[in-house]
Amino acid sequence: PDTRAKVHRAETKTKTVQEAKRQGPTLDAVRGDHRVRTFIRSANQQTGAIGYTEHGERHANTCADGARFILRSLGHEPRRCELAAVAAYLHDIGNVVTREKHGQTGALIALDILEDLGFDHEEIAVIMGAIANHEEAEGGLPVSAVSAAVILADKSDVHRSRVRNPKTTAFDIHDRVNFAATSAEIKVSRKEKLITLDLTIDTEVAPLMEYFEIFLSRMMLCRRAAEFLHCGFALQINNTRLL
Repeated sequence: PDTRAKVHRAETKTKTVQEAKRQGPTLDAVRGDHRVRTFIRSANQQTGAIGYTEHGERHANTCADGARFILRSLGHEPRRCELAAVAAYLHDIGNVVTREKHGQTGALIALDILEDLGFDHEEIAVIMGAIANHEEAEGGLPVSAVSAAVILADKSDVHRSRVRNPKTTAFDIHDRVNFAATSAEIKVSRKEKLITLDLTIDTEVAPLMEYFEIFLSRMMLCRRAAEFLHCGFALQINNTRLL
């Protein structure tokens, strides 16, 4: 009996490995790549040098989890959910070159890395499109389900932990709005076809008007992304629905 059990476990493990190979590389392979780790770390240092909020591992992982969650909650097949996570994890890697047009730069950086890791070229094309089109300031628009999920996950990551300015008295409006956000959660209702960004904001740090002043264009992009996924988009702040 013990021998049969060992053989069964070995066969199961072999089938699991073979299935993983058929499905293709995963986010874990991307996270483990030395170039990716180096570029994301350096990109975060460089955005910090010019006064931007955190764009490092924390943001990359938060966006990857969020993009996967959105598509999974809407019933998309597992491989597409994985591609969304990969694209979201890599979406800001272009900041290692420059902040301007970092989406397009990042897409080209990702090409070589993803090829080396064994991603299929059709999948690489989807990931590149998502990375290149995530930024509203650069004319970004959802071009695929993966792209839409990346946009929603990225623009929903508003939180005080991203603020790097140690002096609250020196905060600009971007710092104030991010520091005022004490929680941010993406909620997805497949039944209602609704994606909601639920924020808690300390209005003593930043009034709601400042949030809209900074993030209105981002929320419009989120609405377009939700519509691409055949959903509505709602913004709820401090338990009050505003959009």
